[in-house]
Amino acid sequence: MSTVINFLTFFFMSSFIYAGDGTKNSPLIFALVPGQDSIILKNHGEKLQKFLENETKLYLNLLIPTNFITVVESMGTERVDIALMNPFGFLLAESKYSAKAILKGEYRGKSEYYSQIITHKDGPKKLEDLNNKTFAFVDPVSTSGYILPQKVFIENKIKLKETLFAGKHDSVVSMVYQKRVDAGATYHTLPNESGPQDARLLVQTQYPDVFKKVVILKTMGPIPSEPIVVRPNLPLDTIEKLKAGLKKFAQTTEGKETLFKLYHLDNFIDAKNADWNELKKTLELIGEDPKKYLK
Repeated sequence: MSTVINFLTFFFMSSFIYAGDGTKNSPLIFALVPGQDSIILKNHGEKLQKFLENETKLYLNLLIPTNFITVVESMGTERVDIALMNPFGFLLAESKYSAKAILKGEYRGKSEYYSQIITHKDGPKKLEDLNNKTFAFVDPVSTSGYILPQKVFIENKIKLKETLFAGKHDSVVSMVYQKRVDAGATYHTLPNESGPQDARLLVQTQYPDVFKKVVILKTMGPIPSEPIVVRPNLPLDTIEKLKAGLKKFAQTTEGKETLFKLYHLDNFIDAKNADWNELKKTLELIGEDPKKYLK
């Protein structure tokens, strides 16, 4: 039953993928925001997909797009029915398309994470040192990898020399490690008994000494955890099946391991409108209009 749609296939099929109802001939499209390596997302996303299909008896296709905004736009055109999104991406989808957050992620009993500015250990030592330096963001729609760092730069009157968008959190860490940029921004999760759990963990296999070579210059937050978002006209009975399935998945050992590998989560809880109030205030403070990112 399981099917994974890559971005090119999705683009080709987009003229006739609309509003799935969960049947074999019209599966629901479940998108995962592309915060890290697509192979990791695919491998672990398939486990989530398989569990939900077995639990809900709904047919699902998994979509792994190439950038954050694709998930938002696809939600608006009904080419995506449900998505695990980043917080700012959700606010975009809510603002223009009336998308709904039905659940939000949780890790070790907290529904929040942070942003961090990282540098090479031989690089800048304090925030002011970033003036006239090169900097890697994740994506214009990334909360931890763009929005919160921008707020800090505005408040501290930091003028960067050159900026770029690496597309993924692990890519930013790699660029800082390789000294291709002076600094960068990624997500930050508080350490546990195993040690640091921030975005540097994503490349530790490739760079075993990454926690020694790449250091944290500043952390910011908190940010509300990633929400599960649905298109506005998805039937209520379908939403309730998906909510129950996702919550049950998070209570299994495989589910907790899978969610951790996907987005550093281990549970889902109900989402409330008030969860996003502080982030909305931050966007207003830095002058970000969500609609400017949308077509």
